[in-house]
Amino acid sequence: MSRPGRPPRLESVFQSYDPPLYFVTIGAFHRQRLLATESVHLVFREVAQRGFREKSIATGRYVLLPDHLHVFVSGPDSFDLRQWVRMLKTVVGKRLLQLGHKPEFWQRGFFDHLIRNSESYEKKWAYVYQNPVRAGLAGRAEDWPYQGEIVPVVRP
Repeated sequence: MSRPGRPPRLESVFQSYDPPLYFVTIGAFHRQRLLATESVHLVFREVAQRGFREKSIATGRYVLLPDHLHVFVSGPDSFDLRQWVRMLKTVVGKRLLQLGHKPEFWQRGFFDHLIRNSESYEKKWAYVYQNPVRAGLAGRAEDWPYQGEIVPVVRP
């Protein structure tokens, strides 16, 4: 019997994904506008596709904005999120160097959130998807060219 004012049982709230699904935000150092370019988008996609082929690391939906990126990612039991972010920052950083940017590219660390259920995922994605519109970068979210999905990470 449910009582008013009592939180729902943890089992119904924490319907986590197996393997775990993370929502990650990585920011550029001092909010530099470095990331929303075709070249960075291409290297991001290459890294994500290679990670899936070689290590079963699933990069789901993502949005690259000029000064930060949002991504949903999941991996096998051996997946180390910190190591994955470090590798992504390194590879994208090399591309930024090739483009003539001067280091330091990244804020220290990153923000991550463990997705607990499909409602949480949909809410996060809806917010992220609209970021380019809210920032005045696109008239419609679907027109923003620096977004996509490498592999589906949520199954209905």
